[in-house]
Amino acid sequence: MTSIVVIGAGPRGTGFLERLAANAPELYAGLPLDIHLVDPHPPGGGRIWRHEQSPLLWMNSMAEDVTMFTDDTVTLDGPVLPGPTLAEWAGLDGETFPSRQQQGAYLRWVYEEAVAALPPAVAVHEHRARALRVSGPREGRQRVWLEGRREPLIADLVVLALGHLDAELDDEQKELADFARRRGLLHLPPDFTADSDLDGLPAGEPVIVRGFGLAFVDLMVLLTEGRGGRYANGEYLPSGQEPVLYVGSRRGVPYHSKIGYGWEGERPPLPRFFGPAEVDVLLSRPGPVDYQRDLWPLIDKELGFAHYHRLFAAHPERTSVNWPDFEEKYAAAAPGSPELHTLVAASVPDPADRLDLEALDHPLDGMRFGSYDALQDGLRSYITADLERRHDRAHSEDLAVFLGLLSVYGQLIRLGDIGGRWHGFFSYLASGPPGPRLRQLLALSRAGVVRFLGAGITVEADEERAVFRAGGTGLPGELIEARALVEARLPEPSLERTRSPLLRSLYADGADATPTGLLSVDPEDGRVLERGGRPHPRRFALGPHTTARAGGAFTRPRTGGAAFRQNDATARTALTLLRDLACRERLSA
Repeated sequence: MTSIVVIGAGPRGTGFLERLAANAPELYAGLPLDIHLVDPHPPGGGRIWRHEQSPLLWMNSMAEDVTMFTDDTVTLDGPVLPGPTLAEWAGLDGETFPSRQQQGAYLRWVYEEAVAALPPAVAVHEHRARALRVSGPREGRQRVWLEGRREPLIADLVVLALGHLDAELDDEQKELADFARRRGLLHLPPDFTADSDLDGLPAGEPVIVRGFGLAFVDLMVLLTEGRGGRYANGEYLPSGQEPVLYVGSRRGVPYHSKIGYGWEGERPPLPRFFGPAEVDVLLSRPGPVDYQRDLWPLIDKELGFAHYHRLFAAHPERTSVNWPDFEEKYAAAAPGSPELHTLVAASVPDPADRLDLEALDHPLDGMRFGSYDALQDGLRSYITADLERRHDRAHSEDLAVFLGLLSVYGQLIRLGDIGGRWHGFFSYLASGPPGPRLRQLLALSRAGVVRFLGAGITVEADEERAVFRAGGTGLPGELIEARALVEARLPEPSLERTRSPLLRSLYADGADATPTGLLSVDPEDGRVLERGGRPHPRRFALGPHTTARAGGAFTRPRTGGAAFRQNDATARTALTLLRDLACRERLSA
């Protein structure tokens, strides 16, 4: 019997299964196939969206902005099969932020619908286990070894859809963990916050938190509302069980609030200055692509085009020239050139209406505060201003930039591993917390439960005093001492430090990894690349541990869905190969 093993049953594995079902009538009609789905967590939600987690944890997307289904904006060879958004499926107000449990239920339904849509001769077998190893000859059937099972699963093809991975500690984290063990302190390394053991963080005591993204927001929720606190009339009423969270990061500010309104009117025609042609040019050059030299100027110009297209269309009173003239000169100016800056300055009178990505990326650069209280006031003012702007349609050019970010992400997939700077920048601008979470953060700050350390956070181990110490560049010389340190971020994906025995064995077996530790794959169909660049004919991989990282396994409707395009290409390649194998088996029988 022809068979395929899909390792990972979360949203990426579910999306791949949906594309298998969508393409099977054309590419695999009437042929038998066994699909083995391997994951220790329930299919659909997987680990991140499983039901067994706190109902207090939300998605960072509105219900109307979450879909697992293709539409006519997705570039793909397979059929477009529209389906409901999370809001439509669950009957939710589209502008609410659902719980992760609700998203898990939606993903489970999508999974069940995909299974039901498979042809009658195709069977799905679920295995609640971890995959430990893949072995087998390059041109022959593969063996997938599972934890707790003596005999391997036999597969003609294997698809890895592993999602976010745990990782061994890096050198700095090992030193901090060793210090904590020796001195009786608590150190929580990078982790998925819902899986962290937070019980050891004592009430009323200071806790240093390094990281101000979504992992911090989860931590904040679980240590406040999760310990019995509540909000009333915009203020936080403590339960007395909360620790005091001293939070800082490289930027020193939380990720930008999710934009609190939908799109109206004409969308910017994207891609415009960073599309397939520009990627072709970059790929044709000898040597590696440099992010700052080769990519950032194109990204800057593309996002600027999205910004100004919307500004001129929706808010023409804030411009001083007509759009056709501006667009012509903007197109002619080199990315990042003085001519481009001069054009923008002459055409957009108010500097606040101009897009400055460097200033956005480093909002506290050069800022110094006269006192600890001034730092708290300054950060609260910054967060308040961000909330107001991201919920004000008068700044709808911000939503256009968001669409530009999605477009850029879709182009970068073809370029492989470009380092971590882009992913951090994208998350900071486009994947921040819901507005209500930032309002809660402000209330927690006023209540003294959360206290800001600012930008440029440093953490050190003080052997003499047996404490962690932390400070930031905004208040030089002021250090906070604590007996607990939490690293509020996900582990970095890395084949060399992953705790996944499956990926470690693949690496040892010859799979190629980039210098930053991502699994190298063919960007066209997800085939795993061997060292030397040769694609493996029977092994595929999708997701954030690969060089073809997309913005997420699901997306908002009508934004191109880069992950959907990848899923479709991989599914069609897999089905074609499986069909040929099945036909050869029939002929030889």
